[in-house]
Amino acid sequence: MEWADLEPKNEKPKPKNLDEMSIEALGEYIEELQAEIARTEQIIASKEVARDGAESVFKK
Repeated sequence: MEWADLEPKNEKPKPKNLDEMSIEALGEYIEELQAEIARTEQIIASKEVARDGAESVFKK
């Protein structure tokens, strides 16, 4: 047995079949995706602040 066999597989989720979704469901899906994008952008911004703080410490 290889060690790689013990590692969890991080497979990308399969895309939703948008053709089967109603217009209302598609609108809700867009809202969910936009909320996730906003959440991701907030995390990126907080990590950039942390990185900038760390870089300022090490530049001295």
